[in-house]
Amino acid sequence: MGKITVDMDMLNSLPAALRRRVYAFVGLGLVTAASFTVAVNAQQPTTAAQPPAPAQQPPAQPPAGNAQQNPPAQQQPATAQQPANGQQPANPNDQQDQYTIRTQVNEVIQIFTVTDKHGHFIPNLSQRDFALLDDGRAPERVTSFRQQINLPLRVGLVIDASTSIRTRFQFEQQSATEFLMQTVKPSSDRAFVMDFAEVPHISQDWTNNLDSLETGINRLKPAGGTALYDSVYVACRDKLLDTARGQEPVRKALVLISDGEDNQSRVHEEEAIKMCQRADTIIYAISTNWTPSRSKGDEVLKRMTEATGGQAFWPPSVEEMSNSFRDIQQSLRSQYALTYVPADFKANGAFRPIYLYCTDRRYQVLARKGYFAPRTQ
Repeated sequence: MGKITVDMDMLNSLPAALRRRVYAFVGLGLVTAASFTVAVNAQQPTTAAQPPAPAQQPPAQPPAGNAQQNPPAQQQPATAQQPANGQQPANPNDQQDQYTIRTQVNEVIQIFTVTDKHGHFIPNLSQRDFALLDDGRAPERVTSFRQQINLPLRVGLVIDASTSIRTRFQFEQQSATEFLMQTVKPSSDRAFVMDFAEVPHISQDWTNNLDSLETGINRLKPAGGTALYDSVYVACRDKLLDTARGQEPVRKALVLISDGEDNQSRVHEEEAIKMCQRADTIIYAISTNWTPSRSKGDEVLKRMTEATGGQAFWPPSVEEMSNSFRDIQQSLRSQYALTYVPADFKANGAFRPIYLYCTDRRYQVLARKGYFAPRTQ
């Protein structure tokens, strides 16, 4: 499914059982791109005084330039570095050598939701009900398609705590607490709570403990201006960017409660959206603008949610917020997952737009508008 570069002499020198484990490990890659290290136990000599046989040492590294070509290797723990001039590792209890296998897996996972014009989830659709373009071209091949209703969730609850929402803040806290209590499954899900005024602030870091999440919401206090873009940017960069790397697919989302107005941020709206796209994170937004007409902030929320594959809600009153939270909960648990290999893929770090639609035009697809290709190390 991807391009794998490995030192076959090294791999063939391993016992057959270990070779099978390595092949099985490599076959698990389901992310856009991955580079990982597999550590295997080296056989130790039966006599302590006997010098190690050459076959027991890892293959020699290139004498120069290897560290220059791959600087992150210098940041690995000392046990991952090879001894110089044939010396043994300083730690006599270190009985592991590391063999490095680099794999470029050019598969893309597109997780999306399908709704009707009333926002109700549409189940039981098949692959033939959809058409997809990646960077303007049809995929080279589709490797899997499935309805995915129980993906583990990684949810950030981001609440506007500026002074402009002081009068309705307590009700927002109650609705947000109810949402997390009903949505987060401690056995598989995790969430964090962030509030923002002039600056973003983590009130409760990643946890599956519902009591801790509730405490994090209750300790929020409204004060100051509004740094919306900074908060979205920081939440995606610091909390969601690497959450699912090397693991099973998860559904990553920010639930944003705000009027969409920003008067304090240092980053721009486009930068916040791009960071969400890099982190494969969707945004759901609940507007706190209760006036009959749409504001500039409402348009901001609409752009941010549409670009990331989420949805914006405009409840007519603060009492209706709980209905919006229920719609978000249903959407998070009602998705399709499409895995495919893009045509003419280049690992150059460029943004690749995605156009995914349902052939039945009565239905709307909520999906991210693109992704950033990994950059070759």
